[in-house]
Amino acid sequence: MALENDKYLLVIVGPTAVGKTNLCINLAKKIDTEIVSSDSRQFYREMELGTAKPSEDELREVKHHFVNNLSIFDDYDVRKFEKEALELMENLFKSHDILIMTGGSGLFVNAICEGFDDIPDIDPSIRASLNDLYQKEGIVAIQEKLKELDPEYYAAVDLKNPQRLIRGCEVSLGTGKPFSSYRLKKKVNRPFKIIKVGLEREREELYDRINYRMDLMIEAGLFEEAEKLFPYRELNALQTVGYSEIFNYLEGEYGKEEAIRLLKRNSRRYAKRQLTWFRRDNEIRWFSPEDEKGVFAYIQDQIA
Repeated sequence: MALENDKYLLVIVGPTAVGKTNLCINLAKKIDTEIVSSDSRQFYREMELGTAKPSEDELREVKHHFVNNLSIFDDYDVRKFEKEALELMENLFKSHDILIMTGGSGLFVNAICEGFDDIPDIDPSIRASLNDLYQKEGIVAIQEKLKELDPEYYAAVDLKNPQRLIRGCEVSLGTGKPFSSYRLKKKVNRPFKIIKVGLEREREELYDRINYRMDLMIEAGLFEEAEKLFPYRELNALQTVGYSEIFNYLEGEYGKEEAIRLLKRNSRRYAKRQLTWFRRDNEIRWFSPEDEKGVFAYIQDQIA
């Protein structure tokens, strides 16, 4: 499909539950390629139900990378992902003209598409003071500080993840520049061309899908999975929507019905933040997930 000597990365983004997995698998089979996940929640093998990973059957249909590749005990960040994903793509492009990268983690998508400026070392006392603020006043205090320091990152970050909130504040305070400004203003030159596709649905339809999928996760054993992970709840990987609500329930903060309500509400809010992030990118062409023919025609047009 690609022209000789041209390599293309097809980037398919969108909010949680919009239908990225199904479309990407169909496209991958059609163009005979592999899928690179940029969904930072799906890296961790212990987090099975709460991250909506592709099923075992789906993983067998098409080769996926960066799914179940880490443990929650591993130290990992977006810079490591950038390095490892680019190395992987260089190898995969030897046998494929087109690769698909998909996920809802905007920062990880940008790491591949745009790259990052090097962030200077930050005075450790800044992180210590932010950790102290978090311990004394809770996550809302950190959220408010980040909203003041870097509204752009605040709009996209997982607001239930204190480590990412603290990192955003830490860099903003330590450098005098918003953390989001360290996204390169001049994109790096990658040895492949990038085609960006966004998937969207009507808000009510998307929210119904999120609620329904959460019901299925709970039925499949999400609460039981979270209970097994509960002893490790302070780990960075577990500071995320889909688990933190259940951890709070297990700590006795509220009942199970309230936990389920918060799971659904926070997942909807997460989807809204994902859309806010991606809609700022004018290079993304938006489609309905059902419009597979339209997406494929657009890819062909971009390559031609």
